[in-house]
Amino acid sequence: MRGAARSRASPFKVVAMARRGIPTAAPRLPAESAPESWLRNIRFSGFTVLMLVLLILAVVVLAPNLRILIEQQREIAALQAEVDAAQESVNELTENVARWSDPAYIESQAREVLYYVQPGDISYLVVNPGETVATPDGLQISTELQTTRVDWVAALLSSVYTAGLTQAPPEQLEAPQ
Repeated sequence: MRGAARSRASPFKVVAMARRGIPTAAPRLPAESAPESWLRNIRFSGFTVLMLVLLILAVVVLAPNLRILIEQQREIAALQAEVDAAQESVNELTENVARWSDPAYIESQAREVLYYVQPGDISYLVVNPGETVATPDGLQISTELQTTRVDWVAALLSSVYTAGLTQAPPEQLEAPQ
């Protein structure tokens, strides 16, 4: 009972008892858990609080500007890529213009693309060598020249009369023979 009285004694009584030679036990604080102990040991000075406020203020003020800076850098990179592509195209066109100023190149292009020949030259054009040509129906195409006689005036008049005098819808009409 006496130990309980000592632990409840005020600090002044404990000091007085210690001067008289009476043994006293130091008051014990309740055991703290780990999360509470580190939090109680933190001490903030005015300078630390000021620096934290300035740091937060700097982040709030500079964050939008940094975002704008990053967007501008991306846009500059995209525009630089476009400039590089345009410069490459200009270089290709410059080389093409230089080629067309050479008479030998012009002659070779005229022979290959337009099938021009020099006077006195004989030109042969081979189309699909080794293949037999067929129509979409599977019929072979004749190698002989043929002429067909079509009375196009009569076919035109027949088409006009049929279209003008019939009551049938266009899907049911047939081409004249």
